[in-house]
Parts: sequence; C-alpha cells; structure tokens
Amino acid sequence: MTWYVVQTQPNSERKAAFHLERQDITVYLPQYLKRWRHARKTDLRPTPLFPRYLFIAMDIAQARWRAVRSTIGVSALVCNGERPAAVPDGVVETIRAREDERGLVPLRMVNPYRKGDAVSVVEGGLAGASGFFECFDDQDRVILLLDMLGRKMRVTLPVASVAAAT
Repeated sequence: MTWYVVQTQPNSERKAAFHLERQDITVYLPQYLKRWRHARKTDLRPTPLFPRYLFIAMDIAQARWRAVRSTIGVSALVCNGERPAAVPDGVVETIRAREDERGLVPLRMVNPYRKGDAVSVVEGGLAGASGFFECFDDQDRVILLLDMLGRKMRVTLPVASVAAAT
C-alpha cells in the first residue's frame, strides 16, 4: 500500500473521508486543535492540518483509483501526469508519530519573547519603533506596547515584523 493525496472540496475533508472509507479505502486526515472565536466565546476544535487535503492508502495496480475522483466531497486525486502521485516514503508515518493520545498533531509556536522584553519593529509602517512585548493574540500575532506620541500604545503586528531589540 502506498499513500496518495486527495484534494477535497472546501470544508469537506470529513465528508470525503467518510465516503472514501465506505469504499474500503484507508484514509488518514491529520488534525490539530485550532482556537475558534464566535460570539465572544473561545473554543478549541479539531481542524484539518492541511485544509482541503487528506491522505489515502491504496495499491493502484489493484484498486479502482479513478473512482476516487467521483467520490462525494472529493475534488481531485493529486496526479503526476495520468497517474496518482505517490507521497514520499515516511511522510505520513512522521506525521502520525507526532500525534498525541487524542490523535491530534500538536502545533507549538516557539515564543522567543517574554512579557516586558524590549523589541523593535523591523518592517511595515512602524519600522524603527521600539517597545515592549506584551503577548500573542489568537491569530499568533504579537501585541506590543510602543511609546508613541508621549504615551504607551498597544499595537498588534505579525510576528515576522518584530525582532529583539539590540
């Protein structure tokens, strides 16, 4: 059995997985916990690690792989020319090895800053400004306290636009 990649229709990963499994195809949909905010409530939900994609295992010499493309929820089978493109050996196994006891892949963002660390803005409209690291927000952006116009202002920026002050 070799692993292949299936592209699903938008937000149809679970639907495609269900219908592929009904055809006796081995499916792997790696997921992680994503923070969702709605109506002032924050919730953690399992979310596909690769939106619109999932893995299937099959022997294309024996399986009816063309039927995969017409499965409910499936948009396409990722191919290289006329034949499905195989996933390199070890890729799926490496992802599975990282799963926790709930079957979720933990994503940990390395936090290089502590609250109060001096930082500088290195790109964007505020480039050159200095301030202090406050925290990360829900979208993994940094919140800084910058000294502007004689007072401290809270500013939210992408992580890439901030560096430790020298």
